[in-house]
Amino acid sequence: MSRTDLPLSPYKVVDLTRARSGPTCVRQLADWGADVVKVEATGDDGLQGGMRDSSDFQNLHRNKRAIALDLKREEGVAILKQLAREADVIVENYRPDVKRRLGIDYETLRAINPRLIYASISGFGEDGPYRDRPGFDQIAQGMGGLMSVTGLPGQGPVRAGIAIADLCAGIFAAQGILLALLERTRSGQGQWVQSSLLAAQIFMLDFQAARWLMDRQVPGQAGNNHPSGAPTGVFATQDGHINIATAGQEIYRRFCDAIGMPSLFTDPQFADSRTRFKNRDRLNAAIEEVTKTKSSAEWVELLNRAGVPAGPIYNIAEVFADPQVKHLQMAKALEHPKKGTAEYLSQPIVMSRTPWRLDSVPPGKGQHTDEVLHGLGYDAKTIADLRARKIVE
Repeated sequence: MSRTDLPLSPYKVVDLTRARSGPTCVRQLADWGADVVKVEATGDDGLQGGMRDSSDFQNLHRNKRAIALDLKREEGVAILKQLAREADVIVENYRPDVKRRLGIDYETLRAINPRLIYASISGFGEDGPYRDRPGFDQIAQGMGGLMSVTGLPGQGPVRAGIAIADLCAGIFAAQGILLALLERTRSGQGQWVQSSLLAAQIFMLDFQAARWLMDRQVPGQAGNNHPSGAPTGVFATQDGHINIATAGQEIYRRFCDAIGMPSLFTDPQFADSRTRFKNRDRLNAAIEEVTKTKSSAEWVELLNRAGVPAGPIYNIAEVFADPQVKHLQMAKALEHPKKGTAEYLSQPIVMSRTPWRLDSVPPGKGQHTDEVLHGLGYDAKTIADLRARKIVE
């Protein structure tokens, strides 16, 4: 299957993003076929040499073309406006004041192309009292409540081990872009799509947020235990730890039988979900006396065979060595000019007729400047002049 057969191949995307949330959004579009032109600043952007070849940069910027523009100069902005005139989508994560100062805000570009989908990802939103604050993932994790429910009880706030606010804001922005493209088939009009780290993080609180909004409960840290059910959590084994999850009386009964402790099912202290949660520490201790007698692999096999959810707790190397992960093809190989055969993280979406594609490693800075400008109608002499005056690279 060629890229022209992919679901987003008809669409042209201009990528003005930096850091993580914006590139995460655009990666979703590029992997599913969109023609993405990544716009970078001219001059030293701190990504030369090893930084551009870093695993992080490689993970975020595959399947794109690249052009370097000086957006602080009128001629550079004019080129961007020409790109916007022909684009379906622009994605940016500038602070609100920056894009207006550059003259590349939604209202300005909408006047050039009314069909344009303009997607903005910010730290806190495009308006409101915090609109001009710089956004950062960990700040959003804290303000969005995640750090208050992560970690062991009493240890103080703990950040998640991934940039979850950045990642979710980017994925939600991509979803918003797809919704806007669908709506455009009816209206013929583009629109402004907005996502923020703070809003994304709050949405990801999900049932924890619902506990406050509906029941006025302020959830606390539960560590490795499930915040509202027992026994569900991490249990020590002979050679490490595993996760065990029980939900409902039937699975709890199967669990007690599987570990050879049917008395835990009939004990009045653990008779139902309410008493099990109330007496969770005693129940967990009793379970762990048993789980320590076998290896993690033995328990995972035994419990799953009994219909009880259980699984190992992997480090990242073990994740990609797992046979099911290999079956899911969560790593895809591509030849890299400097790294040789390199593996890239796969998309988690499977479609029966239309797979995603990994076609190209991230471009070098300005690698496609001439190609993109020729496509906009600039001749070789004009491009050479722009390059000589450092408006493009």
